[in-house]
Amino acid sequence: MAQRQTEQDLERRFQARVDAEEKIEPKDWMPAAYRKTLIRQISQHAHSEVVGMQPEGNWITRAPSLRRKAVLLAKVQDEAGHGLYLYSAAETLGTTREELVEALHRGKAKYSSIFNYPTLTWADIGAVGWLVDGAAIINQVALQRTSYGPYARAMIRICKEESFHQRQGYEIMLALAKGSAQQKAMAQDALNRFWWPSLMMFGPNDDESPNSAQSMKWKIKRKSNDQLRQEFVDQTVPQIEVLGLELPDPKLRWNEARGHYDFGAIDWEEFYRVIKGNGPCNRQRLQHHIKAERDGDWVREAMRAYEDKRRGREAA
Repeated sequence: MAQRQTEQDLERRFQARVDAEEKIEPKDWMPAAYRKTLIRQISQHAHSEVVGMQPEGNWITRAPSLRRKAVLLAKVQDEAGHGLYLYSAAETLGTTREELVEALHRGKAKYSSIFNYPTLTWADIGAVGWLVDGAAIINQVALQRTSYGPYARAMIRICKEESFHQRQGYEIMLALAKGSAQQKAMAQDALNRFWWPSLMMFGPNDDESPNSAQSMKWKIKRKSNDQLRQEFVDQTVPQIEVLGLELPDPKLRWNEARGHYDFGAIDWEEFYRVIKGNGPCNRQRLQHHIKAERDGDWVREAMRAYEDKRRGREAA
């Protein structure tokens, strides 16, 4: 009983620190469930950054100009850096990068469902930068105030770079929307295909999200899935109108009473189908990641051999 009371006291003090907006640091006491939730969320975020390089990297050699190629190359490189920051943050919780990657390869860890859709045209690269990174920014700006210190600090630089990515994507869409009829049709098609998956990025509706309430209490999340989704819609619809493209949802309209845009029902069956591994590119994305990991084994082995040799010299 005394041990249980001690655990309860620790949890009360922990929650009091969270409520007081104190940052939790790696060596601080934290509930096991808090640590587990953070590892799951941060690793999913890291996996998403790295797997998300694939649909864009596919277009680096086919970009329509040298300038577009250089900008896209910089963007993909940024995503690799974001994965590095996030894996490093997860490692402060007592896990290893190897364990995180192994969990992904075994299907025990997930990444954002949006990256299981193909980029069929150059306009898709614009839609990914504008919509996907735009949705990510909505979520990640709130995460700059998450309760776990290393995660919050990683998000500061990530958000700055994601803002550049969103502008890059919107610039592509604007050029296409103001171009020829064929280019405008290409932009409209990309918008139509990426609109709904972008809304799904925020996760299930609040009443269907199993972890959301506890994450909100611990201030890992600062806003609910539905709040973030509404912010994204409110921000993005005026941008669609500036582009002169058609709204991808016939039910999208301004609700004066609510002060927000109303929008249609999301196809959650599709969301869960993709999450379970049955999206258009699930197998391709995972197989590519596994192959890249195996192809890099020799580099890691060489680094370990060098480090062992260096330590041997120092010991002598």
